[in-house]
Order: sequence, then structure tokens, then C-alpha cells
Amino acid sequence: MSTILSPIESEFATAEEAEAYDRWFRAKVEASLADQRPPSPHDEVMAKLRGIIDAKRSTHASDPLAR
Repeated sequence: MSTILSPIESEFATAEEAEAYDRWFRAKVEASLADQRPPSPHDEVMAKLRGIIDAKRSTHASDPLAR
């Protein structure tokens, strides 16, 4: 039987949902910590994303339905 959690105390409806999320989150953190690739500097990541966003904006700027 699922334990009902208060929305004031938890963003999950049941204890099982909270535990499943916790397992998923911990696995993601462990995988990230074990990643052997060199870290990416924040400025490089932000510059790349800004380029992607700007390209999308310019693509949609000429589309009258995108406004």
C-alpha cells in the first residue's frame, strides 16, 4: 500500500514515488562523478547555448506564426 505524502512536505504523491526519484537522482550523480571526461568551462557551455538560442530566434523571426 502506498503512503500518501503531504504536498506541503513533499512534491511526490507517495513514498514509493519519492524513493524511486531518489534512486534515479543518486544514480545520475554517481554517473556524473564517475565520468572521466574533462569538465567543460561554464563560459564555453554558455557561449555554445547562446549560439543555439540565437540561431533558433533568427530561424523563427521570419515565421509570422511563431510570434
